[in-house]
Amino acid sequence: MKIEIPQKAAQILQTLNEAGYEAYVVGGCVRDSILNREPGDWDITTSALPEQVKALFRRTVDTGIQHGTVTVMIEKEGFEVTTYRVDGEYHDGRHPEKVTFTRSLEEDLKRRDFTINAMAYHPEHGLVDLFGGMEDIDKKIIRCVGNPVERFTEDALRMLRAVRFSAQLGFEVEENTKAALSRMSGNLEHVSAERIQTELVKLLVSTHPDYLRTAWETGLTRKFLPEFDACMETEQNTPHHCYSVGEHILKSLTEIEADRLLRTTMLLHDIAKPVVKKTDENGRDHFKTHGSAGEKLAGKILRRLKFDNATIRSTCRLIRYHDLRPAPTPEDVRRCVNLIGEDLFPLYLKIQKADLLAQSTYKREEKLSRLNGVIKAYQEILERGECTSLKTLAVTGNDLIRAGHPAGPALGELLSRLLDAVLKDPSLNTKEKLLFLAAERSETE
Repeated sequence: MKIEIPQKAAQILQTLNEAGYEAYVVGGCVRDSILNREPGDWDITTSALPEQVKALFRRTVDTGIQHGTVTVMIEKEGFEVTTYRVDGEYHDGRHPEKVTFTRSLEEDLKRRDFTINAMAYHPEHGLVDLFGGMEDIDKKIIRCVGNPVERFTEDALRMLRAVRFSAQLGFEVEENTKAALSRMSGNLEHVSAERIQTELVKLLVSTHPDYLRTAWETGLTRKFLPEFDACMETEQNTPHHCYSVGEHILKSLTEIEADRLLRTTMLLHDIAKPVVKKTDENGRDHFKTHGSAGEKLAGKILRRLKFDNATIRSTCRLIRYHDLRPAPTPEDVRRCVNLIGEDLFPLYLKIQKADLLAQSTYKREEKLSRLNGVIKAYQEILERGECTSLKTLAVTGNDLIRAGHPAGPALGELLSRLLDAVLKDPSLNTKEKLLFLAAERSETE
């Protein structure tokens, strides 16, 4: 087997080798190269101690020197170079109490999480695969190196990483490894929200976001997203649906592009349905207000998982209005764009389609026809350059003040009324017409 190593990474290997040290590219870059995926980083493992690595290269950064990692800078690109090591006891579920440097590549690979991540490669020596990584790639399975309980005890986040790699690669989690997920899931509560969020987002934007189901099956979601567990346990007895709330969510994730904001929104768009569910006398379920309730609940969840404020604002707004169904008429669509926001409306359309395609086939053609009509009307609104917000209204507050209208709350109300008129009739959106309309309105008040 031959792996094409980038010139800069190969240069680091050569420098270390010429100084008498072993050095290999290792981990994810080897795995991804074998799978014909583009590696994100090229990490290097070596027998050289951190001080010896630093002595060989002109520019280095002490990334994690206490754990043996030095970042070597080649021009503007950084490469993590880590000394072979053996980890000591883990007491915080994340970091070893101490690390011991070793001269053994085998000992270094033995401490890694999964077999597919425990392979090393050197251009002359070839592939070093001591734990069956290639075999597991062929079998399409995620399997821990050694005892899975020990690996998950060392770092509980590895449990979510197992599911995430499964989702990214389309692999199954191996039976013993999956059993250990269920057994050790409680340890996930010791992992920071920031680290969980990072893994969750990678899972969501993966090729198989619906593999989140594995995290639910093994009890992981109960520790960081119990609201999703409630969705998995909530049936939808209505002709519009053929799945539980949770299975509908999982299906909807596969019906939308792999964008962080879109997938996060789909994960949470129906998150409040278990809370607002009502069943009528005929046994039919209803979920009225799940949009507005979902906006609040999603905000709480996203803050808990330490998402940034911009993501929280956009996701919550999209969830609030995700079930809004305007008529496919220009005025209705203009008003909907104004309500949801010009920046978010194109995303809302994608969310509506994914939501619809994850429902039953009941009235699907009728629903798609309405949505396609809305999309067509929206495209025509854009082509005509019609006003859908105060930002593109032909008059500003200053224009109205100069025309003699007093400043204050009444000015904002007047602007809103003018915008309302323009949403109804876009031809009114000229400065002359709006100033005339404003004067006319003032005279009648």
